[in-house]
Formats: sequence, structure tokens, C-alpha cells
Amino acid sequence: MYAIVKTGGKQYKVAVGDIVEVEKLEGEPGTEISLQALLVVDGTDVTADAAALEKFSVTGKLVEHTKGPKIRIHKFKNKTGYHKRQGHRQKLTRVEVTGITGK
Repeated sequence: MYAIVKTGGKQYKVAVGDIVEVEKLEGEPGTEISLQALLVVDGTDVTADAAALEKFSVTGKLVEHTKGPKIRIHKFKNKTGYHKRQGHRQKLTRVEVTGITGK
């Protein structure tokens, strides 16, 4: 059984026991969270109807807060002497999926 969940404007395929890195979520490590399911697949049964998905819940536990890899940004305009260098590291949260249940 697996589910497609949405968090931080992105979608992730998760199953029970998976550890997924998502955009930063509020909370301390060890906190239980609930994720919004967009699709649930159980063998050959596929549930995508919004009314049916309200019965399903995807729960997880915050493992830790981390940062992603450094991305280097370099802006350049020819013949003007303009250079701008910038870096960015996205804040991430590791979430362990503890259950996908249908009520």
C-alpha cells in the first residue's frame, strides 16, 4: 500500500516506513503529524475521489530538521561589469511515515 501526499506545494509517493525529506514543517522532532492524501493505492484498488480520500489518513513522525545542498546562483550581464553571486540552502524536514489507514 502506498499513497501520494501533498506538502509544501509538492507531491511525494510514500509507504509505511519511508523517510521523506519535505520542505520545513513546524514542530519538534518526535512530533506526530498528518499529511494530506491525494491518491491511495492498495494492491489493485486505487482511490482518487476526494470524498473517499477523506476517510484515509497518512500519519508521520518528524525525525529531524536539516538543510538541503548549497545552490550557487550567479547573475551576469555582458559588457556592463555586473556580477552577483548568491547561495541558498533550503530548510528541510525528514518525516518518517508511520501509517496509512482507511477509516
